[in-house]
Amino acid sequence: MRFIKPSTLVKWAKAHSAAAPALLHWSEVARKAKWKTLAEVRRDFPQADLVKVESKKPVIVFNIAGNKFRLICAIHFNAGRVYLLDFLTHADYSKDTWKDHL
Repeated sequence: MRFIKPSTLVKWAKAHSAAAPALLHWSEVARKAKWKTLAEVRRDFPQADLVKVESKKPVIVFNIAGNKFRLICAIHFNAGRVYLLDFLTHADYSKDTWKDHL
């Protein structure tokens, strides 16, 4: 898969050093993947969830670092692209306000 704005991952890893190793692992797996469906994503990341946001578009939420963080992406399976949208602590994710700006 090709990441759109891979420097964003670096920025998030620097801002949340506790999540850096898990983000690196996620990125290594995702880069090598050739996902075509959510089911294929879940083979690599069983906890990945499909969530509809305010725009009514689906995003995929990944648990990172033992569920301490959430990585929110839009995956365009047909183009092989992963759009990195947001990275939140579990507490911020639970507030549910993140859906409003996506």
